[in-house]
Amino acid sequence: MSQLNDISLVAKIIVFGDTKAFDGLVQKYQSPIRRFFLNLTCGDEELSDDLAQDTFIKAYTNITSFKNLSSFSTWLYRIAYNVFYDYIRSKKEIDSIDTKEVDINHCDEQTDIGRNMDIYSALCQLKETERTCITLFYMEDVSIDKISIITGMASGTIKSHLSRAKEKMATFLKQNGYDGNR
Repeated sequence: MSQLNDISLVAKIIVFGDTKAFDGLVQKYQSPIRRFFLNLTCGDEELSDDLAQDTFIKAYTNITSFKNLSSFSTWLYRIAYNVFYDYIRSKKEIDSIDTKEVDINHCDEQTDIGRNMDIYSALCQLKETERTCITLFYMEDVSIDKISIITGMASGTIKSHLSRAKEKMATFLKQNGYDGNR
């Protein structure tokens, strides 16, 4: 039913130019897309907001390219995924340093405390592809098949990334005082 509602809103946007229909899609997906970016950026709220805004701008300007071959949410996450990797590529060009170093330094600048900070720190230990897969699968509850559509990776590759990411995060969290009983 939800997908039918999304398709109805998309049709209103394309056929009638109904911007209020797009507002409905933004309201529905703003929190999940922002949360997706928060996890990918290790908790940087400002950057997450900027990337989410870029995602919705690209979605609006390219709404006519939505062909309903997958759900609207999958299409939107694909845009978000591309926005994030465009950001990473531009960051590499500007900084001319390894992205992992950028991500680790970026995470160290965060001032949030508690469990979220520990999770963000654990996420920073992961490669970008591992972080993307674990964020989509565990934090956004996206199926492996949809992650495959979003990222263009094979299902087996996604499963490998998930397995390695879980192992790396568990090791990091155990080393930082989490014993699995929390």
